[in-house]
Amino acid sequence: MRFGRQVPNSMMNNKLKIFFAAALLLAFGCKQKPSGSGADYTISPEAGTTYKAGDVVKIKVNVPADSKPDSVVYSIEQTRLGLGKDTSGISLKTDTIPLGIKLITAKVYQGGKSQDVSTNILLLAGKAPEAYTYKVEKTYPHDTSSYTEGLQYQDGVFYESTGDYEHSTIRKVDPNTGKALVVTKLDKKYFGEGLSVVGDKVIQLTYREKVGFVYDKNTLKLLNTFVNNVGVEGWGMCFDGKKLYMDDSTNKIWFLNKDTYQEMGSINVCDDKKQIDSVNELEYIDGKLYANVYQTDDILVINPKTGAVEQKINMKNLYPESERPTGRDWSNNVLNGIAYDAATKRIFVTGKKWPKMYQVKFVKI
Repeated sequence: MRFGRQVPNSMMNNKLKIFFAAALLLAFGCKQKPSGSGADYTISPEAGTTYKAGDVVKIKVNVPADSKPDSVVYSIEQTRLGLGKDTSGISLKTDTIPLGIKLITAKVYQGGKSQDVSTNILLLAGKAPEAYTYKVEKTYPHDTSSYTEGLQYQDGVFYESTGDYEHSTIRKVDPNTGKALVVTKLDKKYFGEGLSVVGDKVIQLTYREKVGFVYDKNTLKLLNTFVNNVGVEGWGMCFDGKKLYMDDSTNKIWFLNKDTYQEMGSINVCDDKKQIDSVNELEYIDGKLYANVYQTDDILVINPKTGAVEQKINMKNLYPESERPTGRDWSNNVLNGIAYDAATKRIFVTGKKWPKMYQVKFVKI
């Protein structure tokens, strides 16, 4: 479980996810009868059918032999796909569609009335992610009291957000010594999460408190707060120069307005086999999203337009188990924290309460 958090064990969590996913697919996939009509419309493909990006999906409304609709309007996620004058259906190209569960709706017009009939598909990445490993180029000290939730390198220092209901902070850290130069403590009712530097401000999320903090970049003095009702929880955050990205414990990454912190859209993180949950600390590097996956040794490289995992970096043994102290909860003190120095192209990674910050290079296997 996450430090200080009540999180169900992995088996129960997986069972719950399967149950709710099945319920969602069933609800979306149920056929509907037009009111005032004897027609019994259905739609294909069957709810829950899996496709991969690049596949062509054949969408078709099926009607009884004695029914003849005037027209059918097809849409996906409220975006219109096309108009059919009969029930021959349409073909949906998926090469540029964001991944995840997609609701498909056909609005059937007949005799001056209309009726919606819906299904859904699961769209996964078109190919397996490329396999990468790492090479350690240099190590730096890291404060072992820092339960790292957010990390960014900016102007020669690390900005780090730490979690724990007793000791959550936001801090500026000297890379060479690992010592905090400036620290602002959070009230004990808040659990600090991801952060991002935006202009002359630093934005920090909280875990379940639905509150975000805005600080002065130089002094880390609290300037204001905002309500954060986006997503299930607050986890990781990063900034691409135009908008913020935020994840929430699921496979979803949200887009937020950099000034108002309001939702602007989202993507679902998927590889070629499944949706990937527990996407955690985020960093934006050269047009891609880099993300830790909580309680794993993986860093994912994600397409920010589609959610496809394009590369998977295995960081196993970065902090060898033989070097770890006994008696520590290493199921929680896991890999988490990615920072990028754009000027020198250096990449830094660390973990929650780890004693070192690692400068690494990612290497294709």
